[in-house]
Amino acid sequence: MKNYVNIDEWKIIEEGFHAEENEVYESFMSLGNGNMGMRGNFEEDFSGNTLKGTYIAGVYYPDKTRVGWWKNGYPEYFAKVLNAVNFIGIRVSINGENLDLAKVKINQFSRILNMRDGYLLRTFTIEDGEGRETKVEAKRFLSIANKEIGAISYSVTPQNYHGVIELSPYLDGDIKNKDSNYDEKFWDEISKNVSAYAGDLTMKTKKLDFYVTSAMKYEILVDGNKVDLTPELTEKEKFVGNKVVLEASKGHTVTLNKYISITSNRYYNNEELVSKAYEAVNAAYEAGFEALLKAHAEKWHHHWNESDIVIEGDVKAQQSIRFNIFQLNQTYTGEDERLNIGPKGFTGEKYGGSTYWDTEAYCIPFYLSTAEEVISKNLLIYRHKQLDKAIENAEKLGFTNGAALYPMVTMNGEECHNEWEITFEEIHRNGAIAHAIYNYVNYTGDIAHLGQYGFEVLVGISRFWAQRVNFSEAKGKYVMLGVTGPNEYDNNVNNNWYTNTIACWTMEYTLEVMDYLKNNEPKRYEELVKILNFNEEETVKWKDIIENMYFPVEEKLGIFLQQDGYMDKEQILVKDLDSKHLPLNQKWSWDRILRSCFIKQADVLQGIYFFEDRYDFDTIKRNFDFYEPRTVHESSLSPCVHSILAAKIGMQEKAYEMYLRTARLDLDNYNNDTEDGLHITSMAGTWMSIVHGFGGMRVRQGVLCFNPFIPDAWSKFSFKIMFRKNLLKVTVDKSNVVIELENGSELALKIHEKEYTVKPGSTIVVETM
Repeated sequence: MKNYVNIDEWKIIEEGFHAEENEVYESFMSLGNGNMGMRGNFEEDFSGNTLKGTYIAGVYYPDKTRVGWWKNGYPEYFAKVLNAVNFIGIRVSINGENLDLAKVKINQFSRILNMRDGYLLRTFTIEDGEGRETKVEAKRFLSIANKEIGAISYSVTPQNYHGVIELSPYLDGDIKNKDSNYDEKFWDEISKNVSAYAGDLTMKTKKLDFYVTSAMKYEILVDGNKVDLTPELTEKEKFVGNKVVLEASKGHTVTLNKYISITSNRYYNNEELVSKAYEAVNAAYEAGFEALLKAHAEKWHHHWNESDIVIEGDVKAQQSIRFNIFQLNQTYTGEDERLNIGPKGFTGEKYGGSTYWDTEAYCIPFYLSTAEEVISKNLLIYRHKQLDKAIENAEKLGFTNGAALYPMVTMNGEECHNEWEITFEEIHRNGAIAHAIYNYVNYTGDIAHLGQYGFEVLVGISRFWAQRVNFSEAKGKYVMLGVTGPNEYDNNVNNNWYTNTIACWTMEYTLEVMDYLKNNEPKRYEELVKILNFNEEETVKWKDIIENMYFPVEEKLGIFLQQDGYMDKEQILVKDLDSKHLPLNQKWSWDRILRSCFIKQADVLQGIYFFEDRYDFDTIKRNFDFYEPRTVHESSLSPCVHSILAAKIGMQEKAYEMYLRTARLDLDNYNNDTEDGLHITSMAGTWMSIVHGFGGMRVRQGVLCFNPFIPDAWSKFSFKIMFRKNLLKVTVDKSNVVIELENGSELALKIHEKEYTVKPGSTIVVETM
């Protein structure tokens, strides 16, 4: 495995310029603040390999679906996260030559993502044909203290000459998406203004009428002292800019501090966008770069205080978990219930930036434990708000009576994924949404959520499952035909064990919630009955399905069978494959993959992970021992589930192996796809691997339980979790498990199945097993 970055506890460091792999490093160096984000692109011009990317949360485009043939039920469009205005741009000219790192001699280069303070720092030294050396330093951040603000400090220092420096800050709206289906540009210009030291640009999407205003203001300093110049103004289609020219002396530093604000009609009326943008950018300008950075860094320190994981004895593991936590906190902050988490976050265009089942299955556990409960609650409310659309999606496929099929991919609740084997068949995503409701209520104790939001969603999903099955006379059981499980290397199968399992579980849980509401919130229950046109006679069929669902098994091996006919495949283990065949999705035809036994990600094991309390140790181990050796882990979501289950059954070396794979999936470019952007949703699985895996954390009957062990490579590790308004720190070393209640009230918990009570300011010390 190639080492892309230097190993450091708090930094991601590119030492030396890697032009041929620049897009990989751009992904590593991405910044975001929940409201907007960008890849680690350069401020100055660059004609080499680059994926320009600036993204505004919630702003998307319905790009026309492109398929070879059309079928009933296909979505009309594929939603795209939009590459928005390039607001970091600064054109640089030194002694009349445009600065382009693809065309100059570079003597020194480093790009550093400082995760503790939340900024990107780039320094380089270049040399021209006459031996003149110039040092450049660029530092930037997107403020988490003020979500509309970004700031750049760009410095140029002649090292061995006196010369002329030209700096041209600009806003460029003439951009495009790399993945546009028909090479269409998605933005129209609405207005622009430019003046000395300032400019603004308002753009509108060609569909859906999202308006976004970018405003800039800047200052020029020489050796830290502000100077007054007369800028040359530039204004053209979708572009505004300034140019300043300075005589620069050897050893003296010219600095351009550029302040940017972003406003959109998601939060303001169209007519006030420009004024609100200037209000924000003027305040940033008055505060100054260092004060803005300080406020931003202090907010990051607060985040780290509540969500950091500390690992001693393994700097590589320490770096990777902080990288994952950092990117998660950059992507989603939870204030806006209309927002969700795209698989690539603000780091790339792949997957359209839309919502997948990844949010419910992988991200919610992270936010439950590292943020106030409203953050994860808003992710559930997001789905509740889209229930009507989920019902419409199901109706398009022929379902009735309020049956709800949540989309595989969405921005607004409509399905916008156009691969039939996913759109129509990967219906297990419905179950993940139901399970997230259970997970949230079980963790937080917020049982009121069920009557407020949860029951409506659960009934819609249960109605879908009840209509999706059919009774097989041959088997004397209900069956589920023509589905795709989590293992997308098997399409259009019958009786996927995981799908059948989560369908039955959903109906069981819905019945439990129904009984709870009838007994504890009868008035609300009657209201919901009317809202949903719910008749309890529906539940007779649900109960019949639960009692008579068919679950494929392999009796000789004592395992749950992934789907009917899985054992008809030639059974080859991944270890027996020549490495030249991997990754399969880049080396094999789709036909060959579908006929093979190889598994993309946890499928049966996904169900065992969700419902592990239903299965004894031997059952879990038999299934793990069978399926993991057949799994190629070519989904970013795969290693974490395997790591957690391996920890559960005492396979500590395998748990650690899978942890390293999920933790460094992007940093080590395991699947040769980091240039497309980072795997944000799977990063939550990295956190789960430590806290749920090595920490053995579970919540059972409202009680927090731990069953920790420490990997051999580590001397100590600790993590913090928020649980029902309590902040706990858990530390594990070779000798002891120590639990401290840093904030909150008295709390009962279990360690290695033994009951303890921790009080404010006190600690529990238990011998490590």
